[in-house]
Amino acid sequence: MKVTDVNELKNIAKKVRVDILDEIYYAKSGHPGGALSCADILTVLYFNEMKLCLDGDECNNLDETIESDIDADRFILSKGHASAVLYAVLAERGFFSKDLLHSFRSINGKLQGHPSLNTVKGIDMTTGSLGQGLSVANGMAIASKIDKINNRVYCLLGDGELEEGQIWEACMTASKYKLDNLCAIVDCNNLQLTGDTESVKGLDCENIENKFKSFGFNTVVINGNNIAEILEAFKKARSVKEKPTCIIAKTIKGRGVSFMENNVSWHGKAPSEEEYKKAIEEINKN
Repeated sequence: MKVTDVNELKNIAKKVRVDILDEIYYAKSGHPGGALSCADILTVLYFNEMKLCLDGDECNNLDETIESDIDADRFILSKGHASAVLYAVLAERGFFSKDLLHSFRSINGKLQGHPSLNTVKGIDMTTGSLGQGLSVANGMAIASKIDKINNRVYCLLGDGELEEGQIWEACMTASKYKLDNLCAIVDCNNLQLTGDTESVKGLDCENIENKFKSFGFNTVVINGNNIAEILEAFKKARSVKEKPTCIIAKTIKGRGVSFMENNVSWHGKAPSEEEYKKAIEEINKN
């Protein structure tokens, strides 16, 4: 079920953005800005790039090229507060029914505010405490090399999350062990909870690239809201040997909704009914 047509992937990403807004609107809670910014990245990952399988001894028809779940590629959403985008993509991909999306952040629901691998299929790691995802991804990548499993591990980080020191400790480990089966992606939307990343900690996309290079990573800088560039970046990452890759994806926070774009106030709040209807209309028109 690998999707190669760019326009088809764009249409899937549009559905994912609608799903994100549905989740957050009905929950009256969530993080729309950072979920919308990386919707294109996760769409490409789950519909084109990754080898996928449901858990258990046998795969369903998600990807006929692998024999068991152990051979599947892995994805870690280190910026776990953007869980709405992961749930939306998993539902669109067929891991679980889209009916579940309206249970997002409900007290007894399976789709909690941060991903949990014990609630629904398709989640490879429970995340939420920022800074830890790359360390987990390292462990998975190292284990695959030890066990001679031919899979890849992908980890999506927020640019504000890079303020956590553990990220850079993980980078040293990834470089030391030459984890060429590891691909980190930074959702570089330049905004975090309290303002723009450059003002808060002096981080921008350029010095983020330089930091990863200095820690021994191969780096690729792209427009993270451009499907064609995302496809090409993952292709480049697969070709690199003896070192991990970091894709610095320049994105727009709140991408697809004009009044949310580059607006830090939409980091973590739900739209009103009027705002929700306007946002859905805009996404469907574009």
